[in-house]
Amino acid sequence: MLRAIDAESGWALFGFGVDGARAVMTGLVASVFTFVVFVFSILLVAVQIASANLSPRVIAGLLSHRPVRICLGVMVFAFVYGLAVLGRIETSVQQLPLAVAVGASVASIVTFLYLIDHLARALRPVSVLSWVGREGARVIEAMYPARVAGSDEGGSDAPRESGADRVVCARGGGVVLAFDGPGLVALARRADCVIELLPQVGDFVAKGDPLFRLHGKGAGPGEDDLHGRLALGDERTMEQDPAFPFRIIVDIAAKALSPAINDPTTAVLAIDQIHHLLRNLAGRRLDTGRVEDRDGRLRLVYRTPGWEEFVALAVTEIRHFGASSMQVARRLRAMLEDLIQAVPPGCRPPLHAELLRLRRAAERAFGDPDDRAQAERGDSQGLGGHEPRLEPGA
Repeated sequence: MLRAIDAESGWALFGFGVDGARAVMTGLVASVFTFVVFVFSILLVAVQIASANLSPRVIAGLLSHRPVRICLGVMVFAFVYGLAVLGRIETSVQQLPLAVAVGASVASIVTFLYLIDHLARALRPVSVLSWVGREGARVIEAMYPARVAGSDEGGSDAPRESGADRVVCARGGGVVLAFDGPGLVALARRADCVIELLPQVGDFVAKGDPLFRLHGKGAGPGEDDLHGRLALGDERTMEQDPAFPFRIIVDIAAKALSPAINDPTTAVLAIDQIHHLLRNLAGRRLDTGRVEDRDGRLRLVYRTPGWEEFVALAVTEIRHFGASSMQVARRLRAMLEDLIQAVPPGCRPPLHAELLRLRRAAERAFGDPDDRAQAERGDSQGLGGHEPRLEPGA
């Protein structure tokens, strides 16, 4: 298209001759190719740093950032387009394509500088934790849209339907990444049955493991239709897995508390995000694993973690690895005490149990009475803050 426009318009702003154009494009193509190689090298180093200091589970999210993809796209385009322009410089020079190639090369330099700054900011622990926290809140809102004022109960009971059950097994192995809820409901409605998804999102299934149990009198949907509405992969994702953000944040906190790194402040930042996610969960119904069709008939059953499972996942390992850290003990206590005030009464027993375990851990870790008394005082910043006193529902 640019060549056609150039032929029609006679555009000649730069006025390059054949030798000059060939020299300029040869230098630009070589420099852009160097940028591309250098950027991939930087990404490799960034992946290694993120994996070593944070968690291997953040690598996929880091590489999927839109700025990274846009910058790589600009550079690869500049390189490929520059090769195309260079290959067409023979006895004459088309000035407009040459000008676009020069502009793309300059843009690749600008994007390179931006990418360096972006990666430097994105690899900070607080940036990674904030991103995981935002994604976790989005998944929680999508998977648990209903809010309640009373207690929350997790899980779902198997349907009570008359007729023989039929089990559909996995054709291959992998982690359950997501499922098509509306599609499964439509299949169950057409076959007049109830489809029960046996593994929970995030579970690993091997070839031959049960995937679906069909309840009803008819034959039910075909196996191809059922398998086509379930996604298996090599690694968990946050698409429909509300526990996975907790897993990533806890892993980052556990690694920060390891003797090799010894960074309790990063663990406190992780607890900040966990606190936010638990408060978000506490106001939602966690028993939404039963989906009805438009006629009010049960069509789909799937399993989700309950409140107790979320609390145990969020607190247990951090309490264990951070037992001797004053910051972590105080921040965990502040989180648990705040949640006890804020959540519905039915959600409080697991929090009281974790608070008791935290007190016992402090007794074992801090032999000095003054240190123990200080560790058993809630602090919203770990050290240097104050004990939060929020009203319920704040």
